[in-house]
Amino acid sequence: MPIPSPFHSVTSPLCKSNEWREWSGYLAAVTYQHTHEREYFAIRNSAALIDVSPLFKYDLRGPQAGELVSRIVTRDVSKCRLGQILYTPWCDDDGKVIDDGTVWKLAPDRFRITAADPSLRWFQDCGYRLEVEVEDVSDRVAAVALQGPSSREILRQAAGAEDLDTLRYYHLTEGEIGGAPVVITRTGYTGDLGYEIWLDPSEAGSVWRRLMAAGADYGLLPAGLAALDLARLEAGLLLIEVDYISSLKALTETRKSSPLELGLGWAVALSAANFVGRRALLHEARVGSTWSLVGLAVDWSELDRLFGRHDLPPQVAGRASRLAAPVYRRGRQIGQATSMGFSPLLKRFIALASLERQHAVVGSLVELEMTVDYQRERVPARIVPKPFYDPPHKREGARARPSADPTG
Repeated sequence: MPIPSPFHSVTSPLCKSNEWREWSGYLAAVTYQHTHEREYFAIRNSAALIDVSPLFKYDLRGPQAGELVSRIVTRDVSKCRLGQILYTPWCDDDGKVIDDGTVWKLAPDRFRITAADPSLRWFQDCGYRLEVEVEDVSDRVAAVALQGPSSREILRQAAGAEDLDTLRYYHLTEGEIGGAPVVITRTGYTGDLGYEIWLDPSEAGSVWRRLMAAGADYGLLPAGLAALDLARLEAGLLLIEVDYISSLKALTETRKSSPLELGLGWAVALSAANFVGRRALLHEARVGSTWSLVGLAVDWSELDRLFGRHDLPPQVAGRASRLAAPVYRRGRQIGQATSMGFSPLLKRFIALASLERQHAVVGSLVELEMTVDYQRERVPARIVPKPFYDPPHKREGARARPSADPTG
């Protein structure tokens, strides 16, 4: 039975929809209001607050902590500086992805890894005979994501942290919010400017209230999983068990994916340390991958034409779909779309899809299966670059703030 997160005492009165979902054993709000639209637009136009406490967190400490992290993940950890964060997948011996998450370098002998799935046993197995301790600190660290264009100003007011102006993308700093010690990371799962705040669970309620108060004049709203799912789709971000199946859970070999097939080749340092799965990925890099993850986009005119044949207006707006749909070319199935939905911001129906590599050419036309009036139809879709939405302010530093002196 799902249990409340550390923020539940403050989030439950706000959840007017009373719609909750189980996330890693915790109750997570799907929407706070009766639809997700306002929460989604808060992410894109102002800011939203999202409880992400169900993420798994692991601390690795000891003289060989860096060696263990280098053995687990596909990134070159030797290049990771203190206070830097790396996004990375990790693989099994066959080079198939087990999970993806972030690695923080907190000290020369201390790292933290965040993960979607339980990973303690795998990390401990990888650390066999190394002088390192792997500890699951998930229950001792609450986390909330503050995401959106106004997130920096809101966090500055709540935390009084001037170094937010210089905090680089995928780096961390320490601070206080209302006297509560916090770690602030410039990370998120929305593809927008954003931060994640990590704290002791006992301080969760007070920190949430302080952030909401600081964001009142900016239109800050709590946001649930439905809005988050649409935002991460626009950002082209992967969802485990949807866009790929963990190799530890896949029922068949064909359901497993390598990081090269998932478009994560940039996060694989084949010349780095001998991480788990490196030999298999070196071979795949030589001979080529079987699959390739791509973005698909369907123009509104095509949707209008498709639904018009059934005497219906286009019915595609709403939540992102996690139900896979076949993708065809010249009458033959060449793959499947795994996440899809209508982007309110881009005014296009978009999807993430795994296609046979020879057909995964940007600009090519394929056909996406859609169900209209209980009938399976196909609509033309074009392969487009990912991410679909990538605003410059996501990575940029703060613009210079106006001087208090109007003459400047």
